[in-house]
Amino acid sequence: MATNKNQHFVPRCYLRAFTKNEANATINLFNLDRKKLIQDVPVKHQCSGSYFYGQDDKLEEAIQASEAGYARMLREIRTPGFKLYDGAKGVLRHTWLLQHLRTEAASMRAVQMAADTNVVLGVDDPTFRLGIRDAVQVAMHAVADQFHVIDDLKVCLLRNRTVIPFTTSDDPAVATNRWHLEDRRALGASFGLRSSGLVAILPLTPDIAFIAYDGDVYNVQHTNGWTDIRSTGDVRALNEHQLLNCFANLFVHDPEQEDEIKAQLADSARRRLFPRHRINYAVLDFEGDTHVRYRVVEPSEATRKGDAILHTQTLHSRPTRWPSFLRWRMPGSVFSNGTGVGYIRAEHASTSHTSTPFRKLQAR
Repeated sequence: MATNKNQHFVPRCYLRAFTKNEANATINLFNLDRKKLIQDVPVKHQCSGSYFYGQDDKLEEAIQASEAGYARMLREIRTPGFKLYDGAKGVLRHTWLLQHLRTEAASMRAVQMAADTNVVLGVDDPTFRLGIRDAVQVAMHAVADQFHVIDDLKVCLLRNRTVIPFTTSDDPAVATNRWHLEDRRALGASFGLRSSGLVAILPLTPDIAFIAYDGDVYNVQHTNGWTDIRSTGDVRALNEHQLLNCFANLFVHDPEQEDEIKAQLADSARRRLFPRHRINYAVLDFEGDTHVRYRVVEPSEATRKGDAILHTQTLHSRPTRWPSFLRWRMPGSVFSNGTGVGYIRAEHASTSHTSTPFRKLQAR
């Protein structure tokens, strides 16, 4: 049985850098619904739940070990003269992946998608309902299964040299994809962790952020793994991703950021998506000798009687801007085999076991 009842899905070792005087006691919270900054909120009550991960002591120990590794890594990163090395990159990638999958917001999205799927299918059996803790357990197993899925991403640390600090949130590990959101070939499709053009973002402190990216699509100039950000527009671009991705609350180190956040919220609020999925229900429309065709319809008692396809699609927010340091690689490349798998990175195309081979295509 887990010994710690109050379990954090955004760990206190992560939030510490954003707390008042880094004392890990209180933090400034900006609530998006109320559009209000609340100062000096006890951090121990933020991003946590009673036995959020269940009562599996081995799972709790594994999570605590990962958090301890991150805390040590952050102290090392903040040491003057630190140069990013391969081991540090691995710790940061794993931290991002665990945080991306473990939050309440991520679990609630899975629960909502499952519930909406049941509605479409006309299923009202409680045994098919997915609960928050069930979703959390699935996510934790996914971390183990996908441990190496982003090992091929390039990694860089961003040093904030501006007067605007980085903000974080209750869902801070952002997955976005500029190429996928802008290239017409990917129009209407979703992207995942194996996709070409993936960008992973995680603020580490108010003046340091982690970014991982598809090196076949983008290029980030750096020295010893560090990129200095001197443009407030670039900081705002990164902070906007926190605003678009968070569930309810942003966390800020400096309470004087309130007006800045309100202005950015006014610019970006319509880009926040809820729900963040779409479910398409299609029925058999035509069946020939060589192919069949399905037609998207509204689910009903009548349409549920025949042959049908159910397709769930994750929706992704498009920010108002992208940071200038995330440049296009020329010539960049993506990989596709023309199927619903979509566009994936070279590492995954080379190890994919499909009957249709992948081809290298120009990204731009």
